[in-house]
Amino acid sequence: MTKQSKEAASFIQGKINIEPTVGLILGSGLGVLADEIENPVTIPYNEIPHFPESTVSGHKGQLVVGQLQGRQVLAMQGRFHYYEGYDMKQVTFPVRVMKEIGVETLFVTNAAGGINKDFDPGNLMVITDHINNMGNNPLMGANDDDWGPRFPDMSEAYDRTLIQHAEQSAERLNLQLRKGVYVGNTGPAYETGAEIRMLRILGGDAVGMSTVPEVIAANHAGMRVLGISCISNMAAGILDQPLTHDEVIETTARVREDFLGFVKELLKTLPA
Repeated sequence: MTKQSKEAASFIQGKINIEPTVGLILGSGLGVLADEIENPVTIPYNEIPHFPESTVSGHKGQLVVGQLQGRQVLAMQGRFHYYEGYDMKQVTFPVRVMKEIGVETLFVTNAAGGINKDFDPGNLMVITDHINNMGNNPLMGANDDDWGPRFPDMSEAYDRTLIQHAEQSAERLNLQLRKGVYVGNTGPAYETGAEIRMLRILGGDAVGMSTVPEVIAANHAGMRVLGISCISNMAAGILDQPLTHDEVIETTARVREDFLGFVKELLKTLPA
């Protein structure tokens, strides 16, 4: 995987003339942020050596590299999920490639179901911590010391300075920002009502099918991480209605302007 990540990074670097330091992983319905990037270089995933391909609706499946709010950024317009059949190392492969390219700060976004009954669909939540409920870990197997330590510390998986920065940015925009714990499940089925009650007891505020593997890999690589969830629906058993992916896309489209304004403010005033 080390050799493959270097080959993928070298391919991408041959297509761009900047050195991005901020990576953006854009979740379901949130890829519109990449359309805001100036002087973009777009690279489809299927052209990049060893890259998987995104198969989920709402994920375009391409890298967009350029400038956003004065920052050199590399955005993933669509991610990879464990439930698509990829193994954890494939899911986190783009994070390894970002590190090879020189990305130091990673913004991870997702659409998530609300577990906390105080939340409403359309809320944005900054992730303060997570629960890995996927039954797997991208660091399983032999450790590559060039990537990171055998036993990485996860006590501050989401950078506290960036969380504080997110709160201050939301305040400047007069934007209601929730804070909470994200639970990563495998999917692709949505949770049952009983499972949601269990996750609430465990301390979860939102639940989804992504993010946790990428954050583990990013911490292993020494990157600082900020996580943002768009609460796209209330999880099973809270409202008396079925859950659908169409609802996820509809909600993220409705909060598009809030999401775009928030992330742009985060980038514009990003602390060193």
